[in-house]
Amino acid sequence: MSENPNQEVRQIQLPLDDETIRSLHSGDMVEISGVMYTGRDAAHQRFHQALERGEELPVDLRGQMLYYVGPSPAKPGAVIGSAGPTTASRMDPFAPELIALGLKGMIGKGKRNETVKKALHDYTAVYFGAVGGLGILLSRCIKQAEVVAYPDLGPEAVFKLTVERFPAIVINDCHGGDLYASAMQQWALVED
Repeated sequence: MSENPNQEVRQIQLPLDDETIRSLHSGDMVEISGVMYTGRDAAHQRFHQALERGEELPVDLRGQMLYYVGPSPAKPGAVIGSAGPTTASRMDPFAPELIALGLKGMIGKGKRNETVKKALHDYTAVYFGAVGGLGILLSRCIKQAEVVAYPDLGPEAVFKLTVERFPAIVINDCHGGDLYASAMQQWALVED
């Protein structure tokens, strides 16, 4: 919900750097291109367990983007099946730890908790929202997909995705901006 309905859509190239992240503000509409990784509940649990054991993660997340998605199987001739975002709050217990390790961006749907928002500020990272229910349309932006970790998890395995012009909106920026909070204020009911 941008204050400016004619706002330009920014083109973002992955991997993310601090300068790009600092230039983003809640409500900014973006199209993301480059390589990102997927990770849902089961993968996050395994990341956490590996870190607790002092092990390296199977994917170097420094400077990277995680898309909270468990894509459906690809139909013949397709790169990937439906690939809509899942609820980000399920990853909240694990996200601050990954952000502290260098994760720079996440894409999901729904609100984040205060601990995640603080980590975005403290470590210069950003949370983007994608529209739930548009998994088939979003999958058209995915040009390559390969499983790179935890193949036994099926759709919850970690995929490496190459995306072109993946549409998203900045929900929580590194400056403390929160689109959900500002949109609620902007659209609050006015007394008759």
